[in-house]
Amino acid sequence: MEPFQHPDVENTFLSYPETLRKKLLHMRELIFRTAVCMEGVGEIKETLKWGQPSYLTPVTRSGTTIRIDQLRYDPRQYGMFVHCQTSLLATYQALYGDTLNYEGKRCITFSVDDDPSDEILQHCIALALTYHLCKRRDRLPF
Repeated sequence: MEPFQHPDVENTFLSYPETLRKKLLHMRELIFRTAVCMEGVGEIKETLKWGQPSYLTPVTRSGTTIRIDQLRYDPRQYGMFVHCQTSLLATYQALYGDTLNYEGKRCITFSVDDDPSDEILQHCIALALTYHLCKRRDRLPF
């Protein structure tokens, strides 16, 4: 497991119920693992934004921030959030339709009872981590 970069982020993960924590830690690991495999992404910075674990590409600025957290209205739900002014949710919906659940323009939602596909999650993460890079090269599908 990737060591935490900030004690406040670690404490946030420790505050989650165990079942949810496992799911979010898995998603966190997918973010780091995906970033390592992506050309042009560079170092991932882990921090808190709005109290949520957040992942940025500060050196290359290749991507938009990814946040992961429990959904406030349902403790058995969690989400992967991206900036609402990106076209990422539209892209995810076009690529994966009903395979994923969406909330507004910024969130893919999951239940702690489900095991989403790592392949699909990694693709969504990769699109977020390269959003600005691909946008500049007109390589986003939508």
